[in-house]
Formats: sequence, C-alpha cells, structure tokens
Amino acid sequence: MAQATAIRVRGLAKSYGDAVAVDGIDLDVALGECFALLGPNGAGKTSTVEILEGYRRRTAGEVTVLDTDPAHPNRAWRARVGIVLQSTSTEFDALTVGEVIRHFAAYYPAPRDPDEVIAAVGLTDKVNARCIALSGGQRRRLDVALGVIGHPELLFLDEPTTGFDPEARIEFWELIKSLRGEGTTILLTTHYLEEAEELADRVGVIAAGQLLEVNPPAILGGRDQAATVVSWDAVGGRQSHATATPTAFVQKLASELGGEIPGLTVARPTLEDIYLAMIGKGTA
Repeated sequence: MAQATAIRVRGLAKSYGDAVAVDGIDLDVALGECFALLGPNGAGKTSTVEILEGYRRRTAGEVTVLDTDPAHPNRAWRARVGIVLQSTSTEFDALTVGEVIRHFAAYYPAPRDPDEVIAAVGLTDKVNARCIALSGGQRRRLDVALGVIGHPELLFLDEPTTGFDPEARIEFWELIKSLRGEGTTILLTTHYLEEAEELADRVGVIAAGQLLEVNPPAILGGRDQAATVVSWDAVGGRQSHATATPTAFVQKLASELGGEIPGLTVARPTLEDIYLAMIGKGTA
C-alpha cells in the first residue's frame, strides 16, 4: 500500500531571469516523517522550501502540500502549517515574550498551551522580558515558539537552531522528537549535520538546483557500505588503513604490535564526510 504523503513534488523548477535555482526536483515526504533537506548556500534549498510554504511562486512543476497547491493557499490550510523562517522577527520589540506567544495562539483553532511552548523553547525565565531585550539566540527561540504554537500538522524549520548554544540545541531536538511522536510532519533545513542525523528519518541532498539523493542518514551515499578507517600511532607517525573487515584488521594489528595499539581509532565515514563528498567538497 502506498504511503500517504504530506508533500508531493514533481518537476519543480524555479528560475530568476536566466539563473536556474531549482532544476526539475521530484520529492515525496510522508505524513508523520521528519525530512531534512541539505545543501550548500545557493543550491536551491531555500527557493524549494519557500515554494512549498507558499511564499514563492514556482516557474514550472506540480506541488501539493497537505492536499493543497501552496501557490493558492487558504486560511484553513495556513492554520495547518507552521513555519520557522531563517530570518529573526523584530516587529514585536515592544511586547513581552509571553504577550507575543499568547497573541499568536489566539489565531489558531487548536493551539498548544502557550506556557508549555515557552518552556519547551527555553524562554520561561524571559516570559516577561520585552523582545527588544532578547539576545540573538533567544529571538531564534521565540521564532521557533511561534512556528509550533498553532499545533501544526506540517512544520517547516529553516535553519531553526542557528544561534542556539549546545544545551539549547539538544532541548530543541527533544521538542522536535515529541512533535514527531504526536504525528507532526517536519521538513527541516540545517547546516548542522549532526542535527539532521539526530532528527531525520530521511535526508535529501540538493546541489546546483538538483536533488542528488534521498535516503535515511545511515545509508546516504553508500555510507553503510563505505570502508572503515582504522588509525593508530606508529613509530614513523600516524598511520591509517581503510578496510571492510575492521575487527580482523585490528586483531592482526594487535598481534603484530604485541597486544596494545597506541592511539587506536576505528571510524566509519560520518554523515558530514558523505555530504561533503556528494557536493564535491571532500572525499568520504
């Protein structure tokens, strides 16, 4: 049985004059899935997401988001979609954090509890602070709160944890996992590869306007088949060896060295290694 889709894209194209930003993308995102779209700046990632959000018109192709063409949205569709843009809001500077979040909650038919959202994004101690007094990272947390306050069926997160410290990023990941557990579909863009690996069921890599591959993080780019690199400290300096049988190689090396292997590390390629190789900025 075919899996129900929240997002369906066929032949999506976007041009700005003679410049092609998106060049014939096909993509399905399943209901309830967390999908990460990865790509370097200028790859067409933001244009693609903004078309799906209904903020930008496409040049060609077919797009369906929650059974609606986002080029022709209505109010009911907007209430089902949550959006966290790259840019940070500044129009609420005179209001407190609590006032902003409660104000926006009133626009939705079934919003999340404002106090729970404030706590989830780590702004409880700033609930009575005016937005103009927030740091950049705190403003970003407010953006995320406004994106999830409406209890959306589909949530777009465009670089959501930019400006977060490590502790806040981990807390945000837990929020996203809880939303996904409730059945929320999530489309995420991020430059933090560990974030994509932690959160995404599947990732898509886009470069030069084309979707290069879509797969779970563990097998993207043949990662699961890639050789393991064994490294150790030798008399002549650091040594490395790529092997498909790391256990056997380590046993053999230990025997040759008399048991202990100085500085031993055993590592498969990371998602970052694979990603950089796919976009031509490294080797896996």
